Amino acid sequence: MSASTICAILVRDTAEPAMQDYSSYDALGLAALVRAREVSAGELVEAALLRIERLDATVNAVVFRDAEAARRIAAGPLPAGPFTGVPFLVKDFGIGVAGWPRTSGSVFCADVVDRADTGLARRYRAAGVVMLGRGASSEYGIVGNVETAAHGAVRNPWNPAHIAGGSSGGSAAAVAAGMVPMAHASDGLGSIRIPAACCGLVGMKPTRDRVPNLPDGFDYAMGFCVDHVVTRSVRDSAAMLDATGVPEPGSPYAVPAKAGPYLDEVGRAVDRLRIAWSGDTPSGRPIDPEVRAVLERTATTLAALGHEVREEGLGVDHRAMAKTRAPVSAANFAAGMRRVIDEVGREPREDELEPLTWAALQGSRLVTGEQAFWGYQELRMLTRAVVRRFDAIDVYLCPVMTAPPPPIGFTDPAAVAPGEIARRQTALFPFAAVFNFTGQPSVSLPLGMSTDGLPIGMMFTARYADEATLYRLAGQIEKEMPWAARRPPVWL
Repeated sequence: MSASTICAILVRDTAEPAMQDYSSYDALGLAALVRAREVSAGELVEAALLRIERLDATVNAVVFRDAEAARRIAAGPLPAGPFTGVPFLVKDFGIGVAGWPRTSGSVFCADVVDRADTGLARRYRAAGVVMLGRGASSEYGIVGNVETAAHGAVRNPWNPAHIAGGSSGGSAAAVAAGMVPMAHASDGLGSIRIPAACCGLVGMKPTRDRVPNLPDGFDYAMGFCVDHVVTRSVRDSAAMLDATGVPEPGSPYAVPAKAGPYLDEVGRAVDRLRIAWSGDTPSGRPIDPEVRAVLERTATTLAALGHEVREEGLGVDHRAMAKTRAPVSAANFAAGMRRVIDEVGREPREDELEPLTWAALQGSRLVTGEQAFWGYQELRMLTRAVVRRFDAIDVYLCPVMTAPPPPIGFTDPAAVAPGEIARRQTALFPFAAVFNFTGQPSVSLPLGMSTDGLPIGMMFTARYADEATLYRLAGQIEKEMPWAARRPPVWL
């Protein structure tokens, strides 16, 4: 079925009792309506559930719904947070929600149910959101796309024949289709920024441990993996980071305190920034011409806004970084899977894991402690060299991906050999992971569209702990290169 056919079907099928313009608001906009008593939290929940019911058969983004609990919570009383009454999805990986299943995108975890909210889930509730269910994840967050044996493929609302990205693909597709205005996502090698780029959203990867999942979460991936949200507006991302980015006693990484609310940075005057940009890939192969065109247009726009802009790479030794991170990632995966196995109560059978996951588990168990710590030490030295490049610049600009979102099946773990998936992912997503290792904040903004109608995201990275500069700059770009009026074909 073509995207235009889907669009025509949905346009004919839009009658609903209330909140027909629900999807035109961002999350802060909906919360303002609730505070003004122009709409109730219950009406927002019904509007969201209606869109999930009508659209998810096409997109396949939502793997679990708890409509009964959402209606009960929406009936109040609700916390007086910045997002009071706003419908919200939680990624099906990492964050525990009391009484909800958490499959982590895997058949092996089909029976895992969380007994309590983890720390970040409690922070989301305190912000006022109403949790509706879970957005699909790739199996244990491994692949930068969501096509799983457990739940099938998540499809891009801009063209359902193409990927929505991953591993937070369900959250991104649901927000892009207007089911919810924002949703939880996490990022270990690009899993917030990649689906944001694929689906035309704002995807901020905060500084390492800016958003802790403590005190009952564990230090997964030594701070390389972070949590936040995907949104349609810059201000929603900033406001949620204000709500959840609060230091937790005992956090393993000391994050410098912010100077003030991030929401205040959005719309604030931007000083002249030193911005370097590059589209050079580790392999030396050129990026897609349409991605290059958006990159150059963005650089030209930044220069016209008065910034000092120059084409210059960071000089990252990608080959050395790949070599050193391999044993670190493998050892981390083995430890993470040990926790999963403890939850399930037994070892997985081969037919309960996707071929890529099974191969990763077997290989990761061969890594020695010496190899893992050597890799970690080497990796920290390599990342320090990257961080030092920011002594001379304020922001680094590059694409999120080398090409627009590819068709469904391009990195399907059930259909493509593990080695080939690794090769394709390295070619398509070479830019994001380095900033997980450095711990720097990095945001994807939806600044272009391909001739086929697929989003193209640009990535902006700032110094360690300097989300404030990114939010100021993102707010400026949002006005200069607006995206809010764009609507995908899969939309009510």
